[in-house]
Amino acid sequence: MQFNRLVPELNVSNLDASLHFYVEKLHFKIEFDRPEDRFAYLSFEGSQVMLEEDNDGWVTGELTYPRGRGINFQIETEDIAKIEEHIRAHKIPFFREPMENWYRIAPNKEEGVKEFLIQDPDGYLLRFQQFLGEREIK
Repeated sequence: MQFNRLVPELNVSNLDASLHFYVEKLHFKIEFDRPEDRFAYLSFEGSQVMLEEDNDGWVTGELTYPRGRGINFQIETEDIAKIEEHIRAHKIPFFREPMENWYRIAPNKEEGVKEFLIQDPDGYLLRFQQFLGEREIK
């Protein structure tokens, strides 16, 4: 495995609950873990994230639900319908329902995605999206 140059590390309140969510429900892969440190390194179709159960390490303030206020983690997928199926099967509520969005990426170009948002057990926002293509704009 090649490590990404930027990998978020999320403090989680319960590593077992988070692993159940990410691995069993969303089908992330555990690349490696350190159970003695309550730590796991996960991947999903090239995206990577680290999970570590709360400790006194690098906490800069009180950790209250929902965590990660003001940030969402964009996770690209080749088959958003498959992920949506897992989410519906496990009755995970959508923070934002699946929809198509177009975002300007240059003065005369947009990129389309189908995307939705959910929250993990600690309230972190996960934004899954599938690339739809580009189009010229005037």
